Amino acid sequence: MMRSTFAGFTTATLAMSASQRALEVTGQNIANINTPGYTRQRLDVKSLYLKGGEFYNSHPNARIGFGVEITGVSQLRDPFLDIQYRMQMAKLGTTDAQVAGYEKLANILDETDRSGIEKALIDLNSQLQKLAQNPNSKEYDSMVRSSSQILLNLFHQNATDLQEVRTDLTKEFRDTTIKDLNKILQNIGELNESIKNSQILGNPALELKDERNELIDELASYLPITTKYRDHDLGAGFTVEELDIYFTDSEGVKYKLISDNLVGSLTADVEGQPVKLYITDSYGKGPAEITDTVGDGVIKGTLDILNKSGPFDSPATDVKGIGYYEKSMDSLVAKLAETFNDLNRRGQVDQDGDPVLDANGNQIMDEFPLFEKIDPTKDFSASNIKIADGWANGTYGITTSDIQVPNGEGENNTGATADENVLKMIKALAEDHQFSYKQVQPDGTTKDIDFYKGSFYNCFVNMENILNIDLKAGNNTLENKITVINQTADLKDTVSGVSLDEEGINLLHYQQSYSAACRLMTTLDEALDKLINGTGVVGR
Repeated sequence: MMRSTFAGFTTATLAMSASQRALEVTGQNIANINTPGYTRQRLDVKSLYLKGGEFYNSHPNARIGFGVEITGVSQLRDPFLDIQYRMQMAKLGTTDAQVAGYEKLANILDETDRSGIEKALIDLNSQLQKLAQNPNSKEYDSMVRSSSQILLNLFHQNATDLQEVRTDLTKEFRDTTIKDLNKILQNIGELNESIKNSQILGNPALELKDERNELIDELASYLPITTKYRDHDLGAGFTVEELDIYFTDSEGVKYKLISDNLVGSLTADVEGQPVKLYITDSYGKGPAEITDTVGDGVIKGTLDILNKSGPFDSPATDVKGIGYYEKSMDSLVAKLAETFNDLNRRGQVDQDGDPVLDANGNQIMDEFPLFEKIDPTKDFSASNIKIADGWANGTYGITTSDIQVPNGEGENNTGATADENVLKMIKALAEDHQFSYKQVQPDGTTKDIDFYKGSFYNCFVNMENILNIDLKAGNNTLENKITVINQTADLKDTVSGVSLDEEGINLLHYQQSYSAACRLMTTLDEALDKLINGTGVVGR
């Protein structure tokens, strides 16, 4: 197609317009250099060539375009970096939630800079030593009982504190975490609708897309998600963009959380233990339980702390949550109670000092328990133990010897200087014991899960050490993940972020192109002036 005589002016006009619009886009980028979530924009242009039949056809036929066409304004984003960033956000969310849980537990169990169970166990040993030197002394027996009561009070307090941590985390999970996640889903759905409506009116809605991308990044910290953009045909060749967001669990089951403006939701059942999580997709299908298949994210990290007990789970898990420390503490208390109750017994003897035997030939033992269960229907635990009523009211005390001798009055009393049992108790505090947790099997039977062998003192110290190791490892992992995600964010910024140096170069570039387009129009004007006014003057 041959160009008209004045087509050059159209080319110059379009060039000036494109350069002017490019300068405006550059100014928009510079103005938003400090705006959180802003994505660098650029002017999209293409060469304008009007296709059609040639009125004149000659060979060779030279074709020239008609200038530049502005096709729109777009954002500069790298989809691959978006995917990488959101994957790292999910991993960071898991570790961050776990570390937050460990820090709450450390406030209870870490006795590095305060007195607690460790000191109480040492004090109990000290009081038993004094009783051994003063057998049958009610005063020293009372001191041992007071020391034991202090120890039980600390066990009770730790059990209460652990339960409060569980209650607080559960409430926060239900009332804050899940609600915030559902609110993000709802906001993304509303933005999808607004973006589509804007595009129908011819507005690219780039600022709304920035807002949506920030919400998607935030959503990725809760759950591992994938996004899919698709074009929706409105007819007559006009399309608008629609967004779908999927959650895929660890078993590969895919749920569509968002389908354009249709939104799914998550719900938590916190009435029992473990806490359960359910998902309903964007089409209302569900709820489906995803408690154990949720994948990375804040949701998983919180559920790990609330539900997992490490080696005590069936099957064993890799996270030692609140349950691990509750069960370890309960096992320690049960072993302590059973050991000392077994030691505080006396064998029955007759008036001649001979043991009284049962039908199987075993000496009949009189029981004088030092510790009892608050609720007799439940096992010994950190919250279900007390000083035995008989010891508390003075009916009996610590049995200093397990051999009774006749007192000549038909009653059997302990020897006045015997201290065998007290020495055994002192030894029991220091010697190694096998600590086990009774795990209930699906068939109702129990299985002993051994988790530590050592003294009572060292068993508690071992719990502290495990928690400190997990906390330190979690913090190290958190730092590493923050470093990785910052590196990914920096890579994103090289593509999507605004650089003053680059925008400054663009300003010069577009200003020069604008000046060149103006010069083109001036040149064309001078050429036509010469043609019109400077030629064809013969005969004038």
